Amino acid sequence: MLPRTPGPCDIYSAAGIPCVAAHSVVRALYANYTGPLYRVSRSSDMASLNIDTHPGSGLANALAQDAFCNGTECHILRLYDQSPQGNHLDVARAGGACNHTLRHVDATKDPITVGGSNVYGAYFEGSAGYRNDRTTGVATGEVEQTMYMVTRGDHVNDGCCFDYGNAETDNMDDGEGTMEAIYFGTSKGWGYGQGDGPWIMMDFEDGLWAGDVKEAPASSITSKYVTAMAKGKQGGFTLKGGDAQQGVLQTLHEGKRPDGYGTMHKQGAIILGIGGDNSCWAVGTFYEGAMTAGYTSDATDAAVQANIVAAGYGQ
Repeated sequence: MLPRTPGPCDIYSAAGIPCVAAHSVVRALYANYTGPLYRVSRSSDMASLNIDTHPGSGLANALAQDAFCNGTECHILRLYDQSPQGNHLDVARAGGACNHTLRHVDATKDPITVGGSNVYGAYFEGSAGYRNDRTTGVATGEVEQTMYMVTRGDHVNDGCCFDYGNAETDNMDDGEGTMEAIYFGTSKGWGYGQGDGPWIMMDFEDGLWAGDVKEAPASSITSKYVTAMAKGKQGGFTLKGGDAQQGVLQTLHEGKRPDGYGTMHKQGAIILGIGGDNSCWAVGTFYEGAMTAGYTSDATDAAVQANIVAAGYGQ
């Protein structure tokens, strides 16, 4: 068996900024990761199954899911954290915005190919979301962080908030600066970019921002598969984005934060598909993402993008 190629989290480790969270429903994000990617449950008898990787490719074993889910509905119960921190994502409990336990996503709604193999995305249609409020190693306060996700450019809306990243630990709106999460969608409720969207923005809580002003110069990202990257440090933040199938990342914003967000009060929970207070009206698709507790270099960002392109989304 040929050795697998390094993944994004190997790149971050080599840069001295290891992943503190690594989630994917399509592939391993480390060359040596052999554990489960996610767990599905079928409606017929409520039995569940871990979906592991193929040892040779590191891609999700969708054939096992197909056999298990044949003739019934299946939903994703958990997204496993591939990092040593164990920050797994389970369905979100009630919060300040959506005061009820959220739904699991349909595990078979978004069949795609990655690297020539059939896999499935996590397809959010509103009222679904995942989180972990008791994490290990995730940035808090003004500690620097970097995060990225691969998402779908043609499955978005303007609802709040299709996020992946750092949020409140109490599922409530704790005020400006208590979040630092990537958002992707067409919301214009706070800030926004150029064109009609969708835009990559930072959710700082009580505001989605594509830059430090309401109408930022950041361009829309309309590729079928999108790499969205966000980085935060004391006094500023960076947004990058691009086509997950080809090319390099654009720098969409690199500079100060909007007024009112000068000091960050990150709490270190991890959310997916929702806002920090459990706002659950967004739609979107999640394939993979990772978080670090450090601010990466442009060279590292470029290497991660090259790794994503090499994975072969849609091929």
